[in-house]
Amino acid sequence: MLDIASEFPQAPDLLYLNHAAVAPWPRRTRDAVAAFAAENVHLGARDYPRWLATEQQLRQQLQTLIKAPDTADIALLKNTSEGLSVLACGLDWRDGDEVVISQQEFPSNRIPWQAQARHGVVTREIDVAVADPEQALIDALTPRTRVLAISSVQYGSGLRMDLPRLGQACRQAGVLFCVDAIQSLGALPFDVQAAQADVVVADGHKWMLGPEGLALFYCHPTLREQLQLHQFGWHMVAEAGNYDTHEWTVAPDAKRFECGSPNLLGTHALSASLSLLLDVGMDDVGEALLARTTWLDDALRSSGKGRVLSPASPDRRAGIVTWCPDEPLADCFQRLRAAGVVCAQRGGGIRLSPHFYTDYTVMERALALLLG
Repeated sequence: MLDIASEFPQAPDLLYLNHAAVAPWPRRTRDAVAAFAAENVHLGARDYPRWLATEQQLRQQLQTLIKAPDTADIALLKNTSEGLSVLACGLDWRDGDEVVISQQEFPSNRIPWQAQARHGVVTREIDVAVADPEQALIDALTPRTRVLAISSVQYGSGLRMDLPRLGQACRQAGVLFCVDAIQSLGALPFDVQAAQADVVVADGHKWMLGPEGLALFYCHPTLREQLQLHQFGWHMVAEAGNYDTHEWTVAPDAKRFECGSPNLLGTHALSASLSLLLDVGMDDVGEALLARTTWLDDALRSSGKGRVLSPASPDRRAGIVTWCPDEPLADCFQRLRAAGVVCAQRGGGIRLSPHFYTDYTVMERALALLLG
């Protein structure tokens, strides 16, 4: 039986509610990194093929996590911004093309699209802080819309989007559907096929409990052959191990987006972290996390203090609860940080983001400090 508490031996005075930013690692991830480091010290790269086997294992874990049809659809990139840039810079834009995003997007899912203005591309930012956010996005689609790019969960408010509804609308309109899933992968079950997403991108350092510097990039096979490549190197060719030939072709699978040497340190770490999530099971992870955000939401709303900025409806929640205090926001944030509450100032409030393993006593202590 899994001993979840032993996987997170955090300092007793630490009140960690910041998984929507950068998450603590599980113990098994520390152990995997330590073992990899020791192997490098004592053996160097003698067993490099086994390291590559771990990389393939990671692709399989990510395939399972998002319910992708094939590991061939998955590339391992540096971060979410790089993945979104692969799509944004890879499309054959025409003057007047449009990209629809939300007004509340994190810069990672805004700047790569705005950068295409040099090609005459218009980025339209739609307010999703409305009664029906999906309909607001769907209504914004026009014959000139090439891409709808949306975060599965908005980083500031914690609003969870109905991805299958948006994916279906994109299919009907002939629009590419791109999902920044960094605020939901590892937090809730995810089904790329049900969402009908063309691209899904997410770095591993938040809800997947891994390190910074390694990200999932899923690309539908019919799209990947259409994207122009702007990075080239030894790793992204069909015969990656043939160093003598001067003739090369692009890899047929998603490895075409991986131009150079892999991040095998990050690979060992993220694979270990995902093994915990998959051992627990994403249905159970999601259920436990939603129970915690519901508890936080109920406690804050019933306190009579401040204002909850996150959605009230349970089916709109994921792992984020954002609350605006009655006192000056900056003062409240600094007071909490000084008291050992690790949280974030986002979306006009204090953003609290537990994970499935977070003990209720941690949240109780944090709320006592938060509410004064």
